[in-house]
Amino acid sequence: MSGSTARFQAIQAVTNYTPISAPLNFSETPGSELFGTNVFNMKVMKDRLPKNIFKSVMKTIESGEPLGADIADTVAAAMKDWAIEKGATHYAHVFYPLTGLTAEKHDSFLAPDGVGGAVNEFSGSALSQGEPDASSFPSGGIRATFEARGYTAWDVTSPAYILENPNGTTLVIPTAFFSWTGEALDKKTPLLRSMKALNIQAQRVLKLFGHKNIPLVTASAGPEQEYFLIDRNFFFARPDLISAGRTLFGAMPPKGQEFCDQYFGAIPDRVLACMMDTERELFKLGVPVKTRHNEVAPSQYEIAPIYENANVAADHQQLLMLMLKKVAGKYGMECLLHEKPFAGVNGSGKHLNWSLGNAVQGNLLEPGKTPHENMQFLVFCAAVIRAVHKHSTLLRAVVAHAGNDHRLGANEAPPAIISIFLGEQLGDVFDQIKKSGTAASSKQAGFMTVGVDTLPPLPKDAGDRNRTSPFAFTGNKFEFRAVGSSQSLSGPLVALNTIMTESLDYIATELEKATGGDQAKLAGAVQVLLKSIINDHGAVVFNGDGYSEEWHAEAAKRGLPNNKQTIDALPAITDPAVISMMEKYKVLTPREVESREEIYFEQYVLTINLEARLTHEIAKTIIYPAAVRYQGELAAAAANCKAAGVEFDFSLLSKLSSLIKTLNEKIAILEKLNDDAGGGGHGVANPKKASERCAKQVKPAMQAVRAVVDELETIVADDHWPLPTYQEMLFIK
Repeated sequence: MSGSTARFQAIQAVTNYTPISAPLNFSETPGSELFGTNVFNMKVMKDRLPKNIFKSVMKTIESGEPLGADIADTVAAAMKDWAIEKGATHYAHVFYPLTGLTAEKHDSFLAPDGVGGAVNEFSGSALSQGEPDASSFPSGGIRATFEARGYTAWDVTSPAYILENPNGTTLVIPTAFFSWTGEALDKKTPLLRSMKALNIQAQRVLKLFGHKNIPLVTASAGPEQEYFLIDRNFFFARPDLISAGRTLFGAMPPKGQEFCDQYFGAIPDRVLACMMDTERELFKLGVPVKTRHNEVAPSQYEIAPIYENANVAADHQQLLMLMLKKVAGKYGMECLLHEKPFAGVNGSGKHLNWSLGNAVQGNLLEPGKTPHENMQFLVFCAAVIRAVHKHSTLLRAVVAHAGNDHRLGANEAPPAIISIFLGEQLGDVFDQIKKSGTAASSKQAGFMTVGVDTLPPLPKDAGDRNRTSPFAFTGNKFEFRAVGSSQSLSGPLVALNTIMTESLDYIATELEKATGGDQAKLAGAVQVLLKSIINDHGAVVFNGDGYSEEWHAEAAKRGLPNNKQTIDALPAITDPAVISMMEKYKVLTPREVESREEIYFEQYVLTINLEARLTHEIAKTIIYPAAVRYQGELAAAAANCKAAGVEFDFSLLSKLSSLIKTLNEKIAILEKLNDDAGGGGHGVANPKKASERCAKQVKPAMQAVRAVVDELETIVADDHWPLPTYQEMLFIK
């Protein structure tokens, strides 16, 4: 079968699509009754655990107290019975290695009873600790390849759940993953450590404001997930999508996103059915998804949850990505989570809404109606300003990877310059503080009258939003817009929690020194501190157009870094100040920090090398033969015309022949670079050095091949072109 035949058959299959499974009986069980039905949550624990055991578990969840082995045994027994009632035969410790993906090890409940039968067993030790092989996961030099022992440890704060399969169910237990030496090999462990550190310093500040018996302060997160859905027939006809998750070739179609007719448009029935099914599966798992809509690019969509405890939100985000892919297949579609699956149209991000608070003091980034009078809020907000300005390069580093390089800095995503948008109201308050040391007023929200009698006056916020800002205040939280769509939330959350911890530590120390414990001196001390912070760190605040060239020039004058590529951004991870901060607050040891920089450079190199080999393979074995076949057809037509004495226009044949020659030259250059890099495989000898080569030589060589291929697509006869085109993939549903 020729490539073009496969392409046309894919189009036919898409246009003749029929649902794979019967429609859901959505009226059978309301969403409210469905929510959390597959979660071993507080309600289930309260019903199934003895009262004293339940109280002990809740103390661990709410205040971080250790959980005893005897309590774990009781919880394990209740969890096993609950899971078996739901059809489970196995349990799995799920963990999040430094690949950023989800990993799991399954074990059966069944154990021989010694007399020819079997019984279901699940002890507290089996719940609390597992032992997956750690040798094949990246460790950044922490472990040698032959050193295989790794452990998983039950995370009590993230509820266990049931994962359904057509042939049964599995009890899934969220865990941390670390080496035999006790060093973190995962995304969860440092996140839990950072949340512990944040709580300690936040409580110090709250005590200064006279609060007593302060509950655990936790970070909250709510990620807005963007993604693409395309038909699987197209997906399997594109080797680049299968292996790289993005198209390495593709000319822009006559129509893209310029009409803005996709954004918030009516959701196609097939896509909406997939969304609804995905949401119901997530509801069962207790994931509080709230919003769905069409995004800007054709075939691009968004799903967003209500924000929740940051650790649970990170686990739920991994589940959400898995479920998006799983359910999409049920509807004959493929979910693409790459940051830029299609060049020339908007890519996908994962806007991370972040805040902190607790059950008594509430959201500590809630300004109230008169933020100029809300001294506590201003202190916490100033802590964010200081943290982001002081550690902007770290924030840039934790969103740096090969996929995000295609997105950041374009007019679809925030620039690589990290700045803060405060909005008119807060910007004005901090301007007043900067000028006079105090703020006397706040711009107030009003009402909007739109001139239609049948519409009521609409409440109007005190300030607009800014979609060009990488770190924007959005009412009672900050939105970190630079996170990539395929990324784990954990890295950005660890960075945010830790830099906020350092900033709150600084603030608490300064206020303690200034007041000496005298509450009467607090207001004056806060006034002096706020003025100092905004004077020293106000350069990071920018409320204008982050896409403009003027801002880039202005940012340079302000001394704000602009690390445009991954290779420029990643070294900030091992900046001595970052290593010192991570060690001081016991989030990561120096060795753990260094391992992460090495792993992220290695992943960058592996990604670029994979894409380079794919580019070479597709261009040489798929595109080149198709172009030559068309060249032969044109040459035969020219010969026939000459034999018949008919004039033939050679311009197209000449252009095609020239492009084929250029393509061969560009392929040869890329092939030499690929040969020099060696084959694939686990590990890269010198990731940092190799990443320079990838960025400065391999990527330009790939782009040079692509430029020729994309031009060929515009002149090769349609019946010869072997790959599904952008027009087909993005618009045929």
